[in-house]
Amino acid sequence: MISLILRFISRVRGLFGQATANREFGDEIAMHLELLTERLIRQGMSREDAVCVARRQFGNVGLIQERQRDARAFLWIATVFQDVRYGLRMLAKNPGVTAIAITSVALGIGANTSIFTVAKAALFDALSVPRPEQLRLLAFAQGDRSVAQHDNWGDFYSDAQGRTVIASFSYPIYQALRHRDHSLGDLFAFVDLGQFEHLSATIDGHAEVVTAELVSGNFFQRIGVGTVLGRPIEPADDAIPGSGAVAVVSDSFWARRFNRSPSVIGKTVDVNLTPVMIIGVAPRGFSGASHVHTPQDLFMPLSMQPVVFPREAGSLLSDSDTWWIQIMGRRQPGISDEEGRASLAVSLSQAVRSTMTIPKDRTVPPLLLLPGGRGWNYAAQELEHPMPYLLALAGLVLLLSCVNVANLLLARSASRIREISVRLALGAGKTRVVLQMLTESLCLSALGGSAGLLIGYLGRNILPQLLSPSWGPATVSTRFDWRVFEFTCVISILTGLGFGVGPAWQATRTSVIAGLRDGGRTMTDSRKGITGKTLVILQVSLCMLLLVSAGLFLRTLANLNALDPGFNKRGLLLFAIEPPAQRYPAPKNVEILHQVEEKVASLPGVQSVTLSKEALLAQSRSESDFVPDGRLRISGRDRHVPFNSVGPSFFTTMGIPILYGRPFDSRDTSNSRGVAVINAALARKQFAGTNPMGAFFRMKEGGEPFEIVGVCADAKYAWLRSDVSPTFYVLYTQQKELQGSMTFEVRTRGNPRDFAGAIRGAVESVDKDLPLIDVRTQEEQIEATIGPERSFAIVTTGFGILALVLASIGVYGVVTAGVSRRVNEIGVRMALGARADQVVRMVISEAMSLTFAGVCGGVCSALLVTRLWGSLLFGLKPTDLLTLAGAGLILSVVALLASWAPAHRASRVQPVRALRHE
Repeated sequence: MISLILRFISRVRGLFGQATANREFGDEIAMHLELLTERLIRQGMSREDAVCVARRQFGNVGLIQERQRDARAFLWIATVFQDVRYGLRMLAKNPGVTAIAITSVALGIGANTSIFTVAKAALFDALSVPRPEQLRLLAFAQGDRSVAQHDNWGDFYSDAQGRTVIASFSYPIYQALRHRDHSLGDLFAFVDLGQFEHLSATIDGHAEVVTAELVSGNFFQRIGVGTVLGRPIEPADDAIPGSGAVAVVSDSFWARRFNRSPSVIGKTVDVNLTPVMIIGVAPRGFSGASHVHTPQDLFMPLSMQPVVFPREAGSLLSDSDTWWIQIMGRRQPGISDEEGRASLAVSLSQAVRSTMTIPKDRTVPPLLLLPGGRGWNYAAQELEHPMPYLLALAGLVLLLSCVNVANLLLARSASRIREISVRLALGAGKTRVVLQMLTESLCLSALGGSAGLLIGYLGRNILPQLLSPSWGPATVSTRFDWRVFEFTCVISILTGLGFGVGPAWQATRTSVIAGLRDGGRTMTDSRKGITGKTLVILQVSLCMLLLVSAGLFLRTLANLNALDPGFNKRGLLLFAIEPPAQRYPAPKNVEILHQVEEKVASLPGVQSVTLSKEALLAQSRSESDFVPDGRLRISGRDRHVPFNSVGPSFFTTMGIPILYGRPFDSRDTSNSRGVAVINAALARKQFAGTNPMGAFFRMKEGGEPFEIVGVCADAKYAWLRSDVSPTFYVLYTQQKELQGSMTFEVRTRGNPRDFAGAIRGAVESVDKDLPLIDVRTQEEQIEATIGPERSFAIVTTGFGILALVLASIGVYGVVTAGVSRRVNEIGVRMALGARADQVVRMVISEAMSLTFAGVCGGVCSALLVTRLWGSLLFGLKPTDLLTLAGAGLILSVVALLASWAPAHRASRVQPVRALRHE
């Protein structure tokens, strides 16, 4: 690559002489013009007349002056090319140092590029629609007195002010808002059905799980997206509830399932057993309005909700109490966000009051107007917290790379003292020398940046894969676009300036006389030795900080893996099934689930099978009121208790022991009295000092009573980090309003993954339209819940290893340079009787003193910096002494190994040769 650049620069040399001639000719004409003008003025002519006469005599001087300016600009460019050519030649003369420096820079820039690519995707990428910055998403801040306190569906998050932000509204409110005056024009609505249930699509006799977004009839028109094939959904498709059995498929789904065949238009597929005709294909890159990176498979009208997403309570399109859809609009020109929010707040209050009855103790929630250019983007909200820490750690690696390269360049500049002295002696200014040195540094950073761009491209998907479940697609898809290239260019330039300023400034302090005489290197070399040692101490400090960070996250991951979840997590295969409500309305859904349970239990190698509404440690749980009979109802949020609807063999399959009482058995049927098992935490909380066996409770006031028949051991429910919460378990066969998917837990005698095919065949034998959802093992499920901790541990460990390599290079370089400077001294010592082991101890002790100073600085930095990510740790504090001591020990051992080779080389110096070294 360097040779190609050199050949390109050589082609400019031919133009260099011509530019020099043009400049000299222009300078000569300008000098004669000025002399003639002065002579005419002395003869009594005014300056204006003298200039006119002189110009007429010399012709078109303006053109000459313009040529002169162009020549100077070209000469400046040619000078830059010349400096670049010379810098590349100097780099080629030292291939070993150049290779190490380029590798250091490439690793540092590559780490930053890959992290920035993920950060850009999670925090900055916008929807693939025209003018996404104009989109605004309606939301509200939840409060204790909100009218939508218990009847809102969908995701939520806490903002910087600690408010719970929700972006769900009822369909009647959306219709009322559309017909009121406000500042966002014609509003459109959408909802990601994946928040509520899994859809199945049967295509050519094969059932699979699909994602879908229900959209209003004006969605495609208002968001500004058409179709590449067929037509989009139109208002007529969304006019009548239950009608509009049409769909637009995404480009990715069209390619995956239909091989981009144009015959897809007019094809009918069964979505949740409902025939739906495909009428269009969305453009490539369009993922809907809910997410930037997770494309939907299907887009269907909101009018299809009663068919593909039925509710026993009735259609959600007429339900004013259930807030479930999201509303978006475009900001109109000349209207600020605050004006738009104020206008919409009035319209929302009127719409809420016109569509539902508001109790006296409830209020309309305050409206928020959020940027909608990135949709709801829940995945980005999850990554928003850890991203700054990862960027900071990557920045530390880049800083360490800069220090390492600066030390290498500083050591290399010792061999160029005579060259720089000759340049200064021949009249070169210090600025010219500094520019030449900086040009070499920028060439080095450009080469390292190019390699780093390649490393960043290859590693761009590592972090998303670490943060995503192993059985599903990545939650964030990265786009390697011009912004990544721009970021890499900027940090490459800053990196080149960062590690080039020090050696360039040091070069200008070279004494011309001392540099030209033979023994004049002593003062300069001594000064550079002190600077090199300082840089090594800084390297070791940064390495210590990264090692401590890696140690903290590794121990956090180890602590989480060592936690006892309260059940046997090995040998379990999990999958979910969601019976379509059209074919299996309650209680038929319970019957089909029981048939699948029996069919799977009969497979060879299957020990036991059970079901649960919520999979354990899946970051999701159900809650209900817990009202013991004969006791005062608990007030506030304490009345909500986690519960799970499970199968009869749940405790046997999961390995949760029954402490006293009994588990569910054959006596507990769908027609018998409701029974429940509570965990020990709930028994301690609600029945302290009393026996809960035989006690009754209700899940709501006036509901059916449940008898407590057993108390089980405590087991973690939703989150591994959380303490065990009071929980009760009820039979799913006794749940009269059971809806949605159920998770099957299958305990096997071998590798659970080996049974996936047989289980899929067993389910298809019951109903071919029942796809298996999210097939994974229980261990994979637990690993997914600690994905952020695992990714932090892996990334910081990688950074720590890289920092160790760079620090060892720095220690090795400064010790080697120190030995070469002290060859005479070492020779004198050995001539006076010093033993080889004494020389080795002397060199190693100096290296270890630098390491000790760096470790102390790193410990102080770690005590300050690691406090910032204390919330990400588990089971230890940022000031953990074991981690600090372990990082210091590892760094000391690496520094000892790095200094051993130069120390051993110093011990083999021959006194006679050493005394003649200079």
